[in-house]
Amino acid sequence: MGIRIICLVIGYAFGLFQTSYIIGRLHGIDIREHGSGNAGTTNMMRTMGTKAGIITFFGDSLKCVFAVLLVRLLFRGAHADILPLLSTYAAAGVILGHNFPFYLNFRGGKGIAATAGLAAVLHPVTLICGLITFFSVFFTTHYVSLGSLLIYVGLLIEIPVIGQMGLLHMEQPHLTEMYVIVFLLAVLAFYKHRENIRRLLSGTERKTYLTKKSES
Repeated sequence: MGIRIICLVIGYAFGLFQTSYIIGRLHGIDIREHGSGNAGTTNMMRTMGTKAGIITFFGDSLKCVFAVLLVRLLFRGAHADILPLLSTYAAAGVILGHNFPFYLNFRGGKGIAATAGLAAVLHPVTLICGLITFFSVFFTTHYVSLGSLLIYVGLLIEIPVIGQMGLLHMEQPHLTEMYVIVFLLAVLAFYKHRENIRRLLSGTERKTYLTKKSES
């Protein structure tokens, strides 16, 4: 259990790097006081433009990538048999740090870009499926929230499939533990998107376009 807590703490520390908040402050604003109030990619894109949104996405994704890579570097010797599990704990820590940064009164983002970072480094299948899922949904509907939620739906399917196929090279108890973590992260993501879900169901969710700061 101790090694798992260490990975969570490492991830949480990386998650505290709030890309959108930092960029906003450099421009004299608190992004959480504008637009939707969310410290994430979509609100940055709508409030400060596509370039700021793209930088935010990569910043929030890369902090998860770096956290996972650090965990793998630290524990690839003694715990090589459970590196995917430890990587998932690190990613969970990043998402928690991003969503609930203590120094910002626990008001952060929704963790989707950080989740994209996990999908990118976990396995090629999760990376490819995540890209196809999000961009096919986004360019078809222009609903970022829908694409984001479907990424998690995909992970809930993809990770158990590749796990049971032996592609993660872990024993069943560790695989099951990993599935539980991903499920809990999905629950958190759906909870953070509860208002978006209501708007999607009522047809009032805002669409997002790459070439515009804001779209009603």
